[in-house]
Amino acid sequence: MLVLAQISDLHLDGTARATERAERVLDHLRALPGPLDALLVTGDIADHGEESEYKEAARLLFADAPWPVLTCPGNHDARGPYRTALLGESSPSDAPVNRAHRVGGTEILMVDSSLPGSDEGQLDEETYAWIEERLAGLDDGTPVLLSFHHHPVRMHHPRLDTWRLRAPEPLAALVERHPEIVGLIIGHAHTPAATTFAGRPLIVGPGVVSTLRLPWEGEGLVDLDAPVGLAFHVLDDERRLTTHFRVVT
Repeated sequence: MLVLAQISDLHLDGTARATERAERVLDHLRALPGPLDALLVTGDIADHGEESEYKEAARLLFADAPWPVLTCPGNHDARGPYRTALLGESSPSDAPVNRAHRVGGTEILMVDSSLPGSDEGQLDEETYAWIEERLAGLDDGTPVLLSFHHHPVRMHHPRLDTWRLRAPEPLAALVERHPEIVGLIIGHAHTPAATTFAGRPLIVGPGVVSTLRLPWEGEGLVDLDAPVGLAFHVLDDERRLTTHFRVVT
């Protein structure tokens, strides 16, 4: 059994509010009496894509982390500073930041759906080729979780749904071709949600910095007073993905 925690949309911006909310959820995770196999951080780690924001994120996420921390960029992230200040790479490349991780017997692909200069998302040809190459190199029977930032289906919020993943059809075709992909885990929406995509579970992690207000919940895009949210994902030996959502007050 694989147990993953997920946090998303920290939007670290140097303010005490954003830092405190991130520290609160990470302190909660570190204090858990039971072990986690990894922590997924699904984008919008920084708010402005600045080097100082990623240095703070590196301190919060990686310093003395008792589990592997797996990240992917969001639309507020900037690939160059993300690579150098968060990941510690020497080259500030603007190429997509795609990373594969083996956690237990599961392959977790952290995929870059960011589209520089846009709040919308996109998986480019380089990323699709990378995913196919990773999948082709796996042993038969290896389960795969695909994680990225942008939602490829409607979330039923008129403004949020203008910031979707562009042209999700090739992704749907890829997922349908590969039964080893057992689920997709994303962020971006600032609301816990569960649906399906190409016949697989699609799980949306809540936001750390704020929570989306759905159209029937009142005016204003986000609720800044809502408690910090997180998710726990359990992948069992039958390849069933189960998600539990929690808040941290």
